[in-house]
Amino acid sequence: MTGPDTIFALSTPQGRGGIAVIRISGHAADTIIRTLAGRLPPPRRASLADLTFQGEYLDRALVLRFPGPASFTGEDMAELHLHGGLAVISGVLDALAMIPGCRLAEPGEFSRRGFDQGRFDLVEAEGIGDLVNAETAAQRRQALAQMGGAFSATVTGWAGRLKHALAHLEAAIDFADEDLPGDLAAPAIADSISLAEEINHHLADGRRGEITRNGLSVAIIGPPNSGKSSLLNALIRRDAAIVSAIAGTTRDIIEVHLDLGGFAVTLADTAGLRTSDDPVEQEGIIRARARADRADLRLLVLDATAPDDWDSFRDLVDERMILVWNKSDLAPMPGLDDTGAQAVLAISAQTGAGLAALETAITAAATARLSGPPALVTRARHREALTDCAQALDRVCHAPQIEGRADLIAEDLRLALRALGRITGRVDVEDLLDVIFRDFCIGK
Repeated sequence: MTGPDTIFALSTPQGRGGIAVIRISGHAADTIIRTLAGRLPPPRRASLADLTFQGEYLDRALVLRFPGPASFTGEDMAELHLHGGLAVISGVLDALAMIPGCRLAEPGEFSRRGFDQGRFDLVEAEGIGDLVNAETAAQRRQALAQMGGAFSATVTGWAGRLKHALAHLEAAIDFADEDLPGDLAAPAIADSISLAEEINHHLADGRRGEITRNGLSVAIIGPPNSGKSSLLNALIRRDAAIVSAIAGTTRDIIEVHLDLGGFAVTLADTAGLRTSDDPVEQEGIIRARARADRADLRLLVLDATAPDDWDSFRDLVDERMILVWNKSDLAPMPGLDDTGAQAVLAISAQTGAGLAALETAITAAATARLSGPPALVTRARHREALTDCAQALDRVCHAPQIEGRADLIAEDLRLALRALGRITGRVDVEDLLDVIFRDFCIGK
């Protein structure tokens, strides 16, 4: 065998199941199928075959072939659809590992080979990973849009406009003796202004895509013994946090994930906020305050039987806060003037009273923040690259209109183009030459 190794991996979850799928990719995929199945089935048609290796009968399975380059990886691929018993899976994997030039794939290697073969770009590859990990309807919709190339098409369109503007400037610099149009910098600057506005519009989305992907961050804060841990347990219907009458029981942050209204939500139970001489508890309080500052939404849990606690926490309340009066089964919710909170609710984590209203309020906050068509920017690296691109374009837009400074404008356009290329993973300077020669016919 020559060339890169042929790889294989179990594509279905580990453990016993009805069906297990093993994928194979590489130049020797067809040879491996002949070795195991004794024949080569027609492409893209499921064929029933008895799998054997070195005289041992392994399984009766469905075999599919996907000749490259029209496959997920761009290479010759095959799939073995086996019975999902552990012994069957182990036997076939062991047989594949014994074939020379065939090895177990590394994590993400199938997708990496697809990217290297030009089957999809980085954004689409990330969409595949996000779809596999999607736990809510919103995450599924967003991942499908990324995988389908929605963001990639937008970035490619932006890059095309930049290449066109840059090619014209490069021509003015490198081919000044040719018969070219007069002021080539002015249209480049005009298009940069328009493009910067479009990119800044997508950057000003409140991080909707990242929050949808990672989950709306909700921090539960309040004084000790107000019922924060009890509320967390009640919302997720299981005992994730230790509940105790001893103040300061919660020292570190406890995170749980749930699906509310089709949106991913990450709940964080934090240490009770109070003055303490215990260094461990002090660290927990520092972490609690930091987590509350970063949270998309905060639940301030106060004890309805201790209404005076409000005076100590009123300065923390803002539009990102839901004020929750717990232990409403023991005392009524205090009557307060406008608190500045997003909502004020009375609940009992012990009896469950008011929990449905609280879940509705959290879902409403998530819907207000995350609803709408799938966002284009879904990762921090996308945002960083677009920010770099926008900053470079901003410099172009404010470039001094001085004779002979086209080289400075061109350099910023190149930086903007490279920033876009980091998103998709493809930057090709040869495209600039194509535009130059097509539009100006240099050297005719």
